[in-house]
Amino acid sequence: MPANPSPLQCLRDELASSSTTLPTVAIRFAAKANSNASHNTYLGSYTTEALHRAEQLPRIFPEPPNRPPLYGIPISIKDCFDVAGTITTCGSSFYAQHNPAATKNSWVAQRLLDCGAILTGKTHLHQLAYGVTGENPEYHDCLQPRDSTLLTGGSSSGAAASVQEGSALAAIGTDTGGSIRIPSALCGLAGYRTSHAIAGSEERWTRGYHLAQTFDTIGLIFRDLRDAPTLANAIFDIAPTSSQTTIRIGYIPDDRLQDCEPIVLAAFEAWKQHLTQHGAELAPADTTFWTDAPAIYSPIVASEAAAIHRGHFQHFDPVITERLVYGAAIPASEIQTLRGRLQKFRLQMSALFETFDFLIAPSAPVSKLRAGQDHTESRKAILRYTTPASLAGLPAVTLPGEYLGAPLGTGVQLLAAPMQDAPLLAFASKLAANS
Repeated sequence: MPANPSPLQCLRDELASSSTTLPTVAIRFAAKANSNASHNTYLGSYTTEALHRAEQLPRIFPEPPNRPPLYGIPISIKDCFDVAGTITTCGSSFYAQHNPAATKNSWVAQRLLDCGAILTGKTHLHQLAYGVTGENPEYHDCLQPRDSTLLTGGSSSGAAASVQEGSALAAIGTDTGGSIRIPSALCGLAGYRTSHAIAGSEERWTRGYHLAQTFDTIGLIFRDLRDAPTLANAIFDIAPTSSQTTIRIGYIPDDRLQDCEPIVLAAFEAWKQHLTQHGAELAPADTTFWTDAPAIYSPIVASEAAAIHRGHFQHFDPVITERLVYGAAIPASEIQTLRGRLQKFRLQMSALFETFDFLIAPSAPVSKLRAGQDHTESRKAILRYTTPASLAGLPAVTLPGEYLGAPLGTGVQLLAAPMQDAPLLAFASKLAANS
């Protein structure tokens, strides 16, 4: 087991100490906000509000034994969820100018507050959450705090930057086609995408702005997988469970990884060996059908996004405008056919989980996205790896490559069957404790 407690436990222990005050902690975290070279981790920083919240929390929750699980924990929130009194931009200057200030909190913002968290601000995102790089021509590209030559990945770009820079202990993001898994992997962080059935419902998207309802779900980016069960329980009511004694894991065969960088392959192999050494039974999985995923995913997303943003296409990044125009032109009959293919895909994925408890795959075939370069082909390559889980509504965790001494950006994704979030989180937490 690691000698040190997890980041969440460290902060809880500090807050339990009579020598530390909540305002002191809030100020310390706020001092790191927007410290990436692009100074755009947040589209709206809550420094003053966070300090006020820190001062008020002891009066809101006066009894230490009964304080909620995230009492005093700084958490950022992606700027596609309403926070009362602020404008939700979705990473678009058009919506920044035309959306009214929210009068109520989104479900997830209110949940964080009810759990005692301190909201650090609303974070940068790829415009409309419609991209995997973290590039945004209006709010500038989001650069990694640890390396100003690299993009964070997206679309939950500021979420990853907030945790990497240390202005938030955890970050709320979304994952439609990989928007938690990609930035967490590229930034050397842990990530958790909820099952679509857990956090893709309209109730949990109350006053949240969708990209595509069929695939959108909420997730978290944070530093240490040991904190995953606690965070998931507090925010999503996922009761912690113990890890199974015998774990069967299917992995993508080597012949499906032809486009991966050598260091990505090395990290993937290291995780496979690590899992075997810790008692898991590994075998290749027949993922041939995964090659169909992008062709099913992309038109459905484009069609649903076009319906949401109809009438405003001309106000967005030309690349995104082109996707929306394409989506609006897809006939309803074609979408119906694609939904039939989607159902077949889900049945094929379900069949895999009759043999395996979990599946493992690289989160991306690349370990870095260089700022200022054309990533048109990078997007296509990455979506090959992330969209299969999205189509099937699977929960996923990002296992950082750095846990095993691999280079930054080589995280892998561990997937479970729908609604098997608790066993997945328990196993991932156990792995982290033994890494």
